[in-house]
Amino acid sequence: MRSCLGALLGIAFTGGSMFLLLGPAANIPLLVAPMGASAVLLFAVPASPLAQPWSIIGGNLVSATIGVTCAIAIADPTLAAALAVALSICGMFALRCVHPPSGAVALTAVLGGPAIHALGYRFVLEPIAIQSAALLAAAIAYHAVTGHRYPHAGRQGRGAAGNAADNASRGDFIRADLEAVLKRRSEMLDIDPDDLESLLRETQLQAFSRSFNELTCEDIMSRHVVSVSAATRATVAWAQLKRNHLKALPVTDADHNLIGIVTRADLVDKRIFGKFVPLTTYFEGWLRGDALRAPTVGSVMSTEVCTVEATAPITDLVPMFANYGHHHIPVLDAAGHVTGMITQVDLISGLYRQTMIKAQQAA
Repeated sequence: MRSCLGALLGIAFTGGSMFLLLGPAANIPLLVAPMGASAVLLFAVPASPLAQPWSIIGGNLVSATIGVTCAIAIADPTLAAALAVALSICGMFALRCVHPPSGAVALTAVLGGPAIHALGYRFVLEPIAIQSAALLAAAIAYHAVTGHRYPHAGRQGRGAAGNAADNASRGDFIRADLEAVLKRRSEMLDIDPDDLESLLRETQLQAFSRSFNELTCEDIMSRHVVSVSAATRATVAWAQLKRNHLKALPVTDADHNLIGIVTRADLVDKRIFGKFVPLTTYFEGWLRGDALRAPTVGSVMSTEVCTVEATAPITDLVPMFANYGHHHIPVLDAAGHVTGMITQVDLISGLYRQTMIKAQQAA
């Protein structure tokens, strides 16, 4: 549905832009057919290398220029069309801007009829450049509004360079291995190498999870949970963190349902501490009975909390800690109540226990 709506808005915006710029009497098509194919890539498969900004802009401009040149230089339309498409592919490979709909742009320049031929090299600017830029702008804005990543910049794994030697020593692949295999294939794959690397690593993690699924989160969690309510003063929460040597506290309501989490970082970042509070403020707060008008936990806590069920295998925790930067994960029972907390240390201990169990079973 997101792709369909995006294509609808993108094509409408592109045609509307041409209408506003050129007016209804212009002898230039408000939309050329290749833009429909470009919309499929930009809105349906935006992660493809063929759908990136330089691909659509560079590919369409190169193909339009070559197509116009062939139409002018070669009288036979069939020969001109064949040569235009072939040279466009060559140009796109050379400039690293392969965009499949651009082949149709080259054909349109040759076979578009008298109205297109009359434009000459103006066809490169109007309509191709304007429509390509309008459709790209619509795609960037639409994906940003809908929370989808585009342009598709590759995500580098944390510490990939530093972990390359460790990965190689234990038999895991490294980025150099992936690049060598792709180079040996001698063909272009419609997937970004960074995405392929991420996919393979998640596959390794899934295989690891499948073999280590005996211990559950309930087996390794800390059962003594210190929690606070949203109405608890931030100073009280800070004291709880220090007294119990904790870095995070779950925030629960009257029915013990989880509504948020507050960490030391939340309290420090919000500058709850370190402020000078005049004595008159204390006295005025005491008279009003509002506990010094101090900030409450509810005003500084994070409401988006990553949780895990008590019955979940401990390997479900690995991506939570590794990919999303979580340090404390509340454990919920079947009723949704907080029954424990898991830290990175708990996970490491659990994985070690699981390894020892498997080693004993193998022996």
